[in-house]
Amino acid sequence: MTRSSGNTALKAARQSAGLSSQQAFATALNAAALQLGMGSVLVSTRQIRRWESDSPPWPQDDYQRLLTQVLHLPVEDLGFRAPWDKGPETRPVSASPRRAALPTALRSALPRPAQSTALQPATIGADFALVTEAHRRLYWSVAPATLHLAVAEHANLGTTLLGETSGVTRRILATALTESLLLAGRIQFFDLRQPEQADVTLVRALQAAGEANDTLLGAAVLGHSAFIPGWTGRRDEASERMQAARAYARRGPASAELLAWLDAVEAECLTRCGDHRGALSMLRQAEETLKAGNANKSPDWLTWFSPVRLAAFKGNTELSAGQLPQARTTLENVLVSLDHAEGKQRIVVLGDLAALEAACDQPDAACARLEQALDQLSITWYATGMDRVREARRALARWQDSTAVRQIDDRLYSWSTTLNSLQR
Repeated sequence: MTRSSGNTALKAARQSAGLSSQQAFATALNAAALQLGMGSVLVSTRQIRRWESDSPPWPQDDYQRLLTQVLHLPVEDLGFRAPWDKGPETRPVSASPRRAALPTALRSALPRPAQSTALQPATIGADFALVTEAHRRLYWSVAPATLHLAVAEHANLGTTLLGETSGVTRRILATALTESLLLAGRIQFFDLRQPEQADVTLVRALQAAGEANDTLLGAAVLGHSAFIPGWTGRRDEASERMQAARAYARRGPASAELLAWLDAVEAECLTRCGDHRGALSMLRQAEETLKAGNANKSPDWLTWFSPVRLAAFKGNTELSAGQLPQARTTLENVLVSLDHAEGKQRIVVLGDLAALEAACDQPDAACARLEQALDQLSITWYATGMDRVREARRALARWQDSTAVRQIDDRLYSWSTTLNSLQR
């Protein structure tokens, strides 16, 4: 018999909130009680152990309020089942405003395993995974908003099916569902610039990874979730999520590529928080990790990272640190090394090169790079890439009356580009 991992939904939500231990969780809940004027309510680690057990008791009303306050999720999404809930395993979609903003509403709670294994054929997990793999490949070529609709519906299907399976089939299905939710979260954050929705989706992905007991996918989910606070300068929160990601990766065992990606993520967060020295140190560590390698094979879903992508991280950090000659060499080498299919990364690198040219007082060269980036954006929309283009355009403020910059503005604020920005 396999050992149960307890209430994975609550554990995942706790870890995603940066609360690595039950004691830290209890401290946060008790602080929230004081903040809400509920000083008479005290949460002990013993209570949390009960909540994170295989059969968590339904929390009393005061506890429900504290859980929602700290984790920003309704109690139904945290692995608890109400005493009056004796019906089907799936629960209704939450009416939370954060979920309502999604292009396609993603169901908010993972159902409990079925009591019978005869509800679905044994191939249901593998069949679901085939579609997940197809979506993984389509990410690089299909319009983000269009693909997100398909991925979200697929994830909803997987959530429903999870309540009709158990045992090995449930674990296979949960693994594929985790990847689907991770892809949905990546699209929301990087392609659609919806960080709050992405944060909610990634919590669900971590819950599904807990159901699958897949620690490497858990590390990938937590690594992506660190981008969200990292990009807005919330260093401590990003650091806590990275600590959790590394803890999951150590249980893997993780490949050198996955470990180097985690270093690159942390470097990106440090760059956004202004610690360029720390970021460059982390990038050197990532390069050394890739060079040394290890015997562990990278999982098939790790398609968003490579030595070239690592160099792109490095070039952006060098640019942010004011190391312009080094950044030029790095970014130009990345540009010529990118595969033709890597249009999204190409936009980002072109935007960085445009910003570099502006920093070197070369406005015409900067505009030439921006023209290339806008050409690629017309083929492959990428909100993160458009952010880099706009950053470079702001660096051209001194030359805004020049013909070259005005031509860029004409393209940036054309009907098609403006509508793309709003719709996607």
